[in-house]
Order: sequence, then C-alpha cells, then structure tokens
Amino acid sequence: MKRRSLLKQAGWLTAGSMLTGSMAAATISNKNKKPVLTIAHITDVHIRPEENIPQRYKKCLDDVKKHRIDFILNGGDSIHAADYPDITRERVTEQWAAWDECMSSVKAYELFSCIGNHDPWWASPSPEHEMHGKTYVVKRLNIPHRYYSFSRKGWHFIVLDGNNKNISLDDEQYNWLVADLEKTATGTPTLLMSHYPVFGATPILVGGNHSDNKKLKDLFYTHRDKVRVMLSGHNHLYDKTLYNEVWYCCNGAMSGYWWGKGDKESAGEGYYLETPPGFAILKLYSDGSVENNYYPHHS
Repeated sequence: MKRRSLLKQAGWLTAGSMLTGSMAAATISNKNKKPVLTIAHITDVHIRPEENIPQRYKKCLDDVKKHRIDFILNGGDSIHAADYPDITRERVTEQWAAWDECMSSVKAYELFSCIGNHDPWWASPSPEHEMHGKTYVVKRLNIPHRYYSFSRKGWHFIVLDGNNKNISLDDEQYNWLVADLEKTATGTPTLLMSHYPVFGATPILVGGNHSDNKKLKDLFYTHRDKVRVMLSGHNHLYDKTLYNEVWYCCNGAMSGYWWGKGDKESAGEGYYLETPPGFAILKLYSDGSVENNYYPHHS
C-alpha cells in the first residue's frame, strides 16, 4: 500500500510538473510578443451618488487608464439598482446621472457594454414608458442593441444579453449568435461577454450562471477554431476556468462588496468572500492567445 501511495504521489508530481512547464512555456511564448489589443474589463460598478462613490470610482478609472488600454468592456450592473419594485423614476435618473458623470473621464476610449440584471427599471408606470426595461438601458449605455458584435484588429467581439428566463439567451438571440459565429471567418479569435458566468468556480459557490451553459458549451465547441474567451461578472468573484481551450473569466467587481467595508475583514477592505474590488486587463494576441489579469483597487 505504501509503494502504491508513493507511485500515486509521483504520478501527481509528474502531472503537476508538466502542467507548470506548459504554463511557463505559454507565458514565455508571449513574453516577446506585442499584443494587438489591450482592453479593460470592468463590471458590476453599481454606481450611486451616495458615500462618495462617484469620486472613488473615478480614481479606479484613473488606474484603468494607466494600463494604456485600447478600449473598455463593461460587463453590466452599471448602476446600483433599478430593478426592485420600490425604485422610483427619480432614483433611476440620479443613478444614471452619476454613471454619466464618471464615464466622462474615459470618453476618449470606446466603451462596449452589456446589460446587467440591476440596470433595467421594471417598476415604471407601464411597459410603454420611455424608461421601462432593457430598451432604456440600451439607450443609456449607447449600445446598438441588447446584444451585438463588432471587430477590432483581427479579433471578433460578441456582447450578449443573459437577462432572460432562468438566465439564458432567448431563441431570437441564440439564433443570431449561431449566425454571427458562422459568418465569422475561420480562425478568427473571438471574445464573448455576458453579465453572467457560463462556466467557472464562482457558480459553485454562489450560483448565478447561465442555465443554458451546456448549449453554449456545445456551440463554442463547434466553433473551437474561433472562440477563445468568455467574460462575465455578476458574482463579484474572480476566477479563470479553462475548458475545451476556452477561457471563462469571471472578473470580480469594480464595487467589490457593493462599495461597502466587505465581509472578509481578515482579507481586506471591500472584499466579497476572497475577492477584492478591482478590474481586469486583457492582452489579446494575433495568434488567438489571451492573458487575463485582475487588478485590485483600494479607493
């Protein structure tokens, strides 16, 4: 039994050494290469005018700009909350005003946003109200549609709306996604973003993942020559999971513990579980490789 145990340990050590070697090689291979794009992924800002939060957020955006980014991806929950039944029009308006004020400090950069679950106002007087639901959020975020795609420097980007039944893509959107991937040229590296995780460690801890994750996984595998990374937020936690050569990156939250002191005093200010408030910087390379790194902030 002792010999068998030792052999098992040796096997694990060998596997671990191989994994480390592979990761090191990947890092070295990118060391002397220049990324074609450097982008920021901010998510779950939860902006509101109280507690000096706009000023704190502006400092965070100053930190983002130090990374010499090409543009910004915003993962949703831009404002603190418009979705509760007691939220008034005035409260919605003042939150979006705070958002506009803060984002004016990065107006030199293109901003591509998706809709978070807290962004739409559902308590409007009627569904026909100009500020009701996701249509108004599309207008406030200045995005072309609740889901859309674009391309930059050889990379393709797809922004999704998971705010549908059981956190999923509705049929119309899924069919559009299939068509978009099919018309994208073979071998084009593609990044997708949804407010909600598709895979990862964080849904095991707190839930919140796409209920259609297996359907999406199958689609991504069909287009495995293209799909490279899937970004998300929502869970306010940070993790990176590699599955079928796709990186699933849940990139924490700019607001951390919703701009509060946090629930992990032993870890630090603003932590939610083991994740500090922060943002991610991604480096995208022409060969489809990607680096995703999380940067805590201490505003």
